[in-house]
Amino acid sequence: MLLQMSWRNIWRNKTRSLVVIFAIAIGLIGGIFISGLMNGMVAQQTSNAIDSEISDIQIHNPKFLDNMSPRYLIHHVQEKLSAITGNNKVTSVCSRTKSTAMASTATTGTGVTINGIVPGDEKKVTNIYAKLVSGTYFEKRGKTPSIVISQKLSHKLKADIGNKIVMTVQALNGEMTYILYRVEGIYKTNNSQFDELNVFVLSSGLNQTLGIAKGEANEIAIRTIDTKSAHSVSSALATKFPSLSVQTWREIRPSLIIMSTMMNQFSYWLMIIILFALIFGIINTMLMVILERKRELGMLMAVGMNRKRVFKMILLETTLLSITGGFIGLLISMGLMGIFGKSGINFASWSQGLEAMGYSSFIYPEVSLQFYFIITILVIMTSVIASIWPTRKAMKINPAEAVRAE
Repeated sequence: MLLQMSWRNIWRNKTRSLVVIFAIAIGLIGGIFISGLMNGMVAQQTSNAIDSEISDIQIHNPKFLDNMSPRYLIHHVQEKLSAITGNNKVTSVCSRTKSTAMASTATTGTGVTINGIVPGDEKKVTNIYAKLVSGTYFEKRGKTPSIVISQKLSHKLKADIGNKIVMTVQALNGEMTYILYRVEGIYKTNNSQFDELNVFVLSSGLNQTLGIAKGEANEIAIRTIDTKSAHSVSSALATKFPSLSVQTWREIRPSLIIMSTMMNQFSYWLMIIILFALIFGIINTMLMVILERKRELGMLMAVGMNRKRVFKMILLETTLLSITGGFIGLLISMGLMGIFGKSGINFASWSQGLEAMGYSSFIYPEVSLQFYFIITILVIMTSVIASIWPTRKAMKINPAEAVRAE
């Protein structure tokens, strides 16, 4: 009965109630949409980093991590690859030779990381082959070995498809060696910093130049069935290969976890600030309601409605008003997240700045069900807090004075 009465009281002044409801709804829609954008940016950055750069797990000689010298090798690589693929949570694995180098053309030069790969295996672990903007991915065979560079490095070195690049590297014996490569492919990822530093060549030729024996490598990269499985697989491999360093993507790139945590916290604080601002609008509306209905409330008390029931009625009106606005806001937000989560939003005008930080210019907003659940609780808490002042005002009404008031 009290619930029904409270709901009807809300719609006695439809315009005022609708203003409050839509203010709450728009506030929630805006806050949730911004949170979804931020979460989508971080989720895509993490996905892009794993797919294009670091994979789920990497294995190295512990000393290799200190200065990336190619002399710190993993021995008997083929045996280790066979052992790794035996884990049912591992989907693919590849080995790489890595070294710092100086890339030079007739016009300029720059420092890079040269990645010696086996293309067939690398395709199963990273998606660089799918990021080509021109050329091919180690499909040509000729007297001059092929190299795949990024679009940014191509512009920096002024080297296009078919042009030659000289790589200066230090062999294991300490001697400086020069290798001539011909650009076969040009790729572009969403991380311009990665693009500027990384080039890809065939590991067989690079190993021969560096003096690395067959069956040795500097890095083993692993993909698992999902990112959550990386920890368990890493623990198993660390036990199997105690002399090697086994790291998950979280350990390789801790900044991804930090950013994800920061964005989650920022999302909650943003919603708290929005709801806190809405509290004042709700309080103002309910104070106006009590002022207009002072005589009515006094009469209800005079005919026997105790203050406890008046308290409950005002509390219910405030709560129903807030929850209605919150429900509409959450419903519209879920619809928007569903639409833009599939179609994405293109921030092409800001692509250069976003890619410099490792973000994609095409963002797919996403919000977890847990976030919606917590926002629902926050809306209920907001309504309760907003009702405190109006209900106290209503409780102080003197029935005798209220009945005589015009």
